[in-house]
Amino acid sequence: MLKGIPNILTPELLKVLAEMGHTDELTIGDGNFPGHSFGKQVIRLDGHGVPEILDAILQVMPLDTYPNAEGVMVPPCTLMAVEPGDDAKTPIWDTYKDIVRKYDERGDECFEEINKWAFYDKTRANSRVVIMTSETAIYANIILRKGVVINK
Repeated sequence: MLKGIPNILTPELLKVLAEMGHTDELTIGDGNFPGHSFGKQVIRLDGHGVPEILDAILQVMPLDTYPNAEGVMVPPCTLMAVEPGDDAKTPIWDTYKDIVRKYDERGDECFEEINKWAFYDKTRANSRVVIMTSETAIYANIILRKGVVINK
């Protein structure tokens, strides 16, 4: 065990987080997310929901604050948008925003929504790891882009 590290962060996940560099991404998938289909490393955190995992990760990993190669500020948190015609509600997104506000003063500006297929493509192309959860809320998937660690 380590002091000051959230217990939910397993040694395997801590290793991945430590190896990630600036702009590397990770995906946290809900219980319906096809995480094993992307040919990426998968870490299973069964029995846990996305909010508690998101909170634990943000205790040790900053979100990206830099513009992309074109000089455009791209939000560091990506949500899977509700599919057109689906009347699903996403109150869990409010929980995510509350959690992010604790760690990043930009708050809601940290978020973007992209459709399901673009989300899958982004995971396939950019995510270093997919963290699978037992989250039962739908459209509860989130991609995080790592920022720069600055020791003060």
